[in-house]
Amino acid sequence: MSYPKQVTIVEVGPRDGLQNEKTPLSTDIKLEFIDRLADAGLKVIEATAFVSPKWVPQMADHAEVMQGLKRRQGVRYPVLVPNMKGYEAARAVGVDEIAVFAAASEAFSQKNINCSIEESLQRFEPIFAAARAEGVAVRGYVSCVMGCPYQGEVPLADVARVSKALLDMGCYEISLGDTIGVGTPIKARAMIETVSRVVPIDKLAAHFHDTWGQALANLYAVLEMGVATLDSSAAGIGGCPYAKGASGNVATEDVVYLLQGMGIDCGIDLDRLAEAGRFINAQLNRQPTSKVAAALAARSA
Repeated sequence: MSYPKQVTIVEVGPRDGLQNEKTPLSTDIKLEFIDRLADAGLKVIEATAFVSPKWVPQMADHAEVMQGLKRRQGVRYPVLVPNMKGYEAARAVGVDEIAVFAAASEAFSQKNINCSIEESLQRFEPIFAAARAEGVAVRGYVSCVMGCPYQGEVPLADVARVSKALLDMGCYEISLGDTIGVGTPIKARAMIETVSRVVPIDKLAAHFHDTWGQALANLYAVLEMGVATLDSSAAGIGGCPYAKGASGNVATEDVVYLLQGMGIDCGIDLDRLAEAGRFINAQLNRQPTSKVAAALAARSA
């Protein structure tokens, strides 16, 4: 098999991870977590989301987080923005890279943001216009690429259509999200094969949740196809809001161990990464979902 020689990991723990954790954290703890992740060698760290505190209280301090960052040379700190109001708030504190999200499932779009997929894309048009004018990089997320909590199966043609729409609007990369973690390797391959017909493989990223324990197998499958950007969350923080008690994000430690075992460079110090994971787990008073983190802790003990 022909695997990528180098893989970029997009660390989503401070955003996608923490937004699903119920324990409120102070801004200082979030900033230390981000700093520890940078210490471990992560070069892309999604720092926060400029969303309504009413709906996502954990992200209420988004401006303070961005203002308090100890920015490192060579490290990017993108943020999620859902609408123009979020974009403007992010720009007010110097954000230079954002992410927007759309669903491949019509039912998910209606339930989650109360509009159709087409309407959600239309809402992004002023964001893309402003981003182009201001030199802001935009990443696109597509959710429910291998299943939806409301409609079940999601046609691959819909995943490809939404991905291509985001690319055409100006996204430099499309992150394909198995939001409820129901995918399996064959499904993951089929999904990437379909989407890569309309979006170049080097502009695709995999964002696979581990709800059903398939994330690493699915990531391995898409690595075989040439996908070289993977999203993950340190310590596996962030449960699945659609499956009570289930894990959500795949753990960055587990992904790094897999990549290192395959001889694929990702530039991350696994021991320092595990320390960052232990730090945030302690703040959240939770046990790690990462098998690698648990094994490293046992070995140290």
